[in-house]
Parts: sequence; C-alpha cells; structure tokens
Amino acid sequence: MAITTVPETPRKPGRPPSPYSARPQRTSLGRKVRDNLTGHAFLIGAVLCFVVFSWYPMVRGIVMSFQRTRRGETTWVGWDNYSRIIADPSFWTAWQNTFYFTVLALALGYVVPFFVAILLNEFRHAKGYLRILVYLPVMLPPASALFLFKFYAYDPSEAGLFNAILKALHLPTSQWMQSPEMTMPAMVLASTWMNMGGAVLIYLASLQNIPGELYEAAELDGAGIWRRIVHVTIPQTRLILALLAMLQIVATMQLFIEPLILANGAGAEDSATSVAYLIYQHGFFQNDLNGAAALGVIMLVVLAGFSAVYVRLTAKQD
Repeated sequence: MAITTVPETPRKPGRPPSPYSARPQRTSLGRKVRDNLTGHAFLIGAVLCFVVFSWYPMVRGIVMSFQRTRRGETTWVGWDNYSRIIADPSFWTAWQNTFYFTVLALALGYVVPFFVAILLNEFRHAKGYLRILVYLPVMLPPASALFLFKFYAYDPSEAGLFNAILKALHLPTSQWMQSPEMTMPAMVLASTWMNMGGAVLIYLASLQNIPGELYEAAELDGAGIWRRIVHVTIPQTRLILALLAMLQIVATMQLFIEPLILANGAGAEDSATSVAYLIYQHGFFQNDLNGAAALGVIMLVVLAGFSAVYVRLTAKQD
C-alpha cells in the first residue's frame, strides 16, 4: 500500500506564524527585569560595603563621642568628652601642626606637580618613560618609602643623602627630624615625593585637552611661556586645580603615617604631633576611645566645613 504525502501549503507572506510551531520568544519586559536584577544586585553589594565599613563606624563614632565607657558600663555624658579634649594643651598643638603641614603641602606638594606636568607635557620623546619615573614612588608602599627617607636621606650624620649634598655644596648640615624647626618641612618633602605622581598624571590628562590653537594665538600675540601659563593653562585647568586643592587639603589634614614613621610619633618638642596621631594616642595608648571619637568628630566637622566652602565657591564659578 502506497503512502501519499500531502505537500505543505506554503505560508502566504505576512501570515502570522502558528503558535504551535513558533519557539517561545523572550520578551523585552523579561530582559529588562533580569538586567535590573543584576544591576540592583551589584548596587546592593556596594551599599552594604559602605554601610558596614563606612557609615556604621561613622555613626557609631558620633554616638561614642557623647558617651563614657568604664569597666564595661556605658553612660551618657553629653559634651564632657569635647570639653575635656579641647582643654588638653596637646589639642591646640596638634591643630597648629596640622594646619602648618597643610599650608606647606599646598605651597610645595600642590604647586610642584602642576609645573612638573607642564614640563612633561612639553617633551616630544620618552613621555611614557618619564611618566613611569614620576609615578614610581606612588607604587611603593608608604611605609617603605618613609623608612627610606628616615634611614637613608634624613640621617643626621654626614652619611645621610641630604647632608652629603649640603656638605658638597659647602652648606651647613641639618639634624632634620631631630630638629623642631626642620621636622615639618622634612615631612612635607617626603610626602610630596611619595604622592605627587597621581596628581602629575591628572594634570597631564587635563593639559592634553587644551586646544593647541589657544597657545598658537598666544604666541602670535608675543606671549612668553609664563604669560601662556597664566592666561591659557591655568584658566583652562581651573576646575582640576580647584578639585585637587580640595582633595589635598582633606588628605594632608589627616596627617598620620609621616609623623608615626619619620618622627616616631610626636617628634622633637611635639613638633610632629598631628590631630590624627592624637586620635591614635587617645584610642590605643590612653585607652580613651570616647575622647578619640570626640576628636574624630571635631575633625569631621572641620573637613566638612572645608568641603562646603569648596562646593560654594565652585558653584559660583560655574
């Protein structure tokens, strides 16, 4: 018996596919739901990290600054911790040293990277090598870099690098970290060498976005290199300059590792005691966690004030 097959009738153009033969299509709604779930999963992870490691310690520190813990018992004491901290003479010494370091760091560590970036931007060859050379100190662990300065560069004997240079130039040598007058400049010098690589790269990226026509027009007007910097480079990079100035103020006012390693903490005649190091002393040496929390809140308020001033000034410029 022969089996005859009926040929399949061709589907007319424009005819909708049969619901039985078509494969299930992924709807755009389902795709959006899956994408949003993935994005929210990453977002929740980041938020949890901030809550656990940033926001909760901050709120806990503010609460502790109004408490006193003795023998496992916690009592609410209001502003007593703040009054006790402010009445301590080392409080004002620490703030004086911190502001002094910040001013010196702005005068050296803020200006030098900008002019180093301008100099590197003028080179036509070996730019990559020079960038690596400038950024190399940033890749060193901060403790290693500071120990290098302490035992090799700042050795008070004539075997120290800087004293050997001064002797070769027939200049008087220095005691460096053993001298109260030289402690802060020496720490600023080490900190600038250690941290300026990142600022130089940011400045270089900003300088390369300046149109070359502006420099050509300035040269045609007879402007020298200094006038080109003042009238072209600085106005074109003012937002980056303002941002890095604010970031440097916030970073330098948290001065801690430099006095800890270079000056063994307080330094000669408390010339290196900073606010962050004073917090460390209260918390780990004096077992005064509530006083350390109060001092940390005071620093938080001061840095928040600087940030508010920065936001206000940049808003007016915009």
